[in-house]
Amino acid sequence: MSQQPETELDLELQLLPAWAKQNTDTNRFAHYRGDEEAGGGARKGRGDRSFGPRPPRRDGPGGGTRRDGPGGPRPGGGPRRDGPGGPRSGPGDRRDRPFRGDRRDEPRREAPAPLPDFDVSLMPEEKGVEGLARQIKLTGRAYPIFDIAHLILKKPDRFTITFAVIKTGETVAAPLFLCTLDDTLWLSEAEVMGHLLNKHFNTFYSTEKIAGEAPKGTYTFVAQCGMSGIILGPPNYHDYQTKLHKLHTERFRRMPFDMFKARVKIVRDEAVVKQWIEETSVKTEFTALNVPEAVKFTKREEVEAHFKATHLPNLLKSVASHTLIGANVGQSSPTIRRIYSLVVEDQVRFPLKLVNTLCTSFSRHGLHFFKVNKTITHVSVARPTYLDMEATPVSPNLRKLIEFIDATPKCTRRKIYEALAPAPTVITLPVPGEGQPAAAPASTEPTAEQSAINSDLHWLVHQGHVIEFANGLIETAKKPQPKPAQAPKPPGAPRPDRAPRAERRYLPAHVGLPLLVG
Repeated sequence: MSQQPETELDLELQLLPAWAKQNTDTNRFAHYRGDEEAGGGARKGRGDRSFGPRPPRRDGPGGGTRRDGPGGPRPGGGPRRDGPGGPRSGPGDRRDRPFRGDRRDEPRREAPAPLPDFDVSLMPEEKGVEGLARQIKLTGRAYPIFDIAHLILKKPDRFTITFAVIKTGETVAAPLFLCTLDDTLWLSEAEVMGHLLNKHFNTFYSTEKIAGEAPKGTYTFVAQCGMSGIILGPPNYHDYQTKLHKLHTERFRRMPFDMFKARVKIVRDEAVVKQWIEETSVKTEFTALNVPEAVKFTKREEVEAHFKATHLPNLLKSVASHTLIGANVGQSSPTIRRIYSLVVEDQVRFPLKLVNTLCTSFSRHGLHFFKVNKTITHVSVARPTYLDMEATPVSPNLRKLIEFIDATPKCTRRKIYEALAPAPTVITLPVPGEGQPAAAPASTEPTAEQSAINSDLHWLVHQGHVIEFANGLIETAKKPQPKPAQAPKPPGAPRPDRAPRAERRYLPAHVGLPLLVG
């Protein structure tokens, strides 16, 4: 086995980076010392142990031991990289990251509550379906049914969604409450009441600000919510705990109270303290409206109690099912909105249920369906019907029109007009002394030949002999392929779709359908 000499040029070495290339002129064993100089005796192999003094470690030119103690300097050069008190190794070192504490002490995020069970159905808006059917009949074009479904799902006002409760015996999986004031759905009476007081408070009560007495005492700092910026007042003020719990309940109920309380900061700014004093000095007075006698309240709790006893029973209704327009769902309960979003996303991904509903509705309006290339379902005024001009007498104009459509790839009405009924060219002679004449405006009215072509196309489309697609392409109905002839069956051979009589089994009499076991 031959060995390559060290002085020979290696081509693979030229492809390596500069730091990986070696200088072959350097004697790699120039600083080699024998075992006798190392003082450790000759070591002949792994099995031969030497009990003499061991050779020193690779400590660099400085000599000495490897380390002098915890955190001590590294002999032989360079600071320590892994010592407890040594400097950091670089910006990528894990120790350069800020200390986050023990993650086991961090509160876990609460998983979203499971959605209640409802029977949800999405339907196209009836008037919108009528308008689509009218347009299809008027234009005679064939539209992909799935494209129509996606067109409906683009805007919430084009469809309705129905929520119905699910009952198991007398037990309801989740109740439904209707707010009759704005036609929104909710899951509890408390949600309806909160919605009415937030959105329609001015309909039932008027608010008036009245100047009152400023809080007594000297205050140099106040507590302020670090997330909302709401000033809660001094922690030793009598109303502080009430405001703190109320703010947590109304706006941050999903956050643990201890975590919310930790976000409250102490502010010593004089402007913020002055703002709290001014807000506390102003008293709010509420006056009930739409009642026989005017009643006034000074606290929000009193207003809520009055609203619950007086107005809520007339604005709340428990329902088993209710249909909403897609635009009204945005004002309903957050849970209802989540369910609505999931249903719409599922239909946008694959609108099979909406397509089945559209097919039923379009069938009532006299429209027909067919597949193009056995894949895409289209809706049109008629099914494709092949016109055999050899067996059916047709006029010369119809024959000429059909032959042109068959011979023209990607045929459109414009190509038909340009070939069979071109518009006349208007030439205006220049008037002497007036320079160039103004261009004559193009006529928008069809010519007699174009009107005749339109009439013929209208008849062919509504008979199914010609198909005009939504993108403007025009095709003729294709000739159906002949069915393959079946070979004659030998006499006495059993039918392939029926099992022998001995192997036939039947369902019970109340079912009435035979079950064939083959």
